[in-house]
Amino acid sequence: MQELAGEKSHSSVGGGAANEAQPSRAKLLRMDSFAPQVDEQIWVRFPDYRALSVVIRNYEPERNPEAPSATPATWIDGHIQAWHEAFKAFGANPKRTAPSFDALVKRYRKDGLPAIHPLVDCYNALSVSFGAPFGGEDIDRYAGVPRLQFADGTEPFDTSKDGQPVIEHPEPGEVIWRDDQGVTCRRWNWRQCKRTAITESSRNLWFVIDRLPPMRIEDLEAAGAALIQALVAASPRAVGSMQILAP
Repeated sequence: MQELAGEKSHSSVGGGAANEAQPSRAKLLRMDSFAPQVDEQIWVRFPDYRALSVVIRNYEPERNPEAPSATPATWIDGHIQAWHEAFKAFGANPKRTAPSFDALVKRYRKDGLPAIHPLVDCYNALSVSFGAPFGGEDIDRYAGVPRLQFADGTEPFDTSKDGQPVIEHPEPGEVIWRDDQGVTCRRWNWRQCKRTAITESSRNLWFVIDRLPPMRIEDLEAAGAALIQALVAASPRAVGSMQILAP
């Protein structure tokens, strides 16, 4: 695995105050050891891919996070198409298993965003507003750190079928997020597992925001800043940090 370069872009926010300093790699890892990794072969196959890792520590909301008005980003349709092409490149059919924000945008355009849970509603609205896939998970349920890689097909993925828990396996060559215990998200950003899902008791949260062109890096960073701002406003003692994942 290739460890990610934290010095590329990092910021930290706590209690509503922004820290503009650009800390060194060592300082970044001291600030938060939850550092996602991306396999070198992902960068080789998808050199334009970038992501933003957002960590929220000590999340104890005093009120519900405010979901911003969801107005689709101007690049959203082009970004959806770029993700369709990425899915096809590793053998997935985006018409059957679409990128997460594709289905969300379709639902928004038809009926508006569904009300699921205040935290989920918040980052769903941001996903539409910034035209990018957002995923959220519970850090404390992780075994090790997240790793983005190609699957060999043996990795376990806990999900449900017909209301019952089941273990599935990804297709060989499929892009997956995983930890030491198994797959945490299949087909890059299609479906998350049950084990690491955010619950009412979750206090340490990890979000990943995925990006391909035509979305700009500046807009990716703005998406993370908006997420941190919303969650810290709801939980003033929380601390948020973000890191660009790049080769």
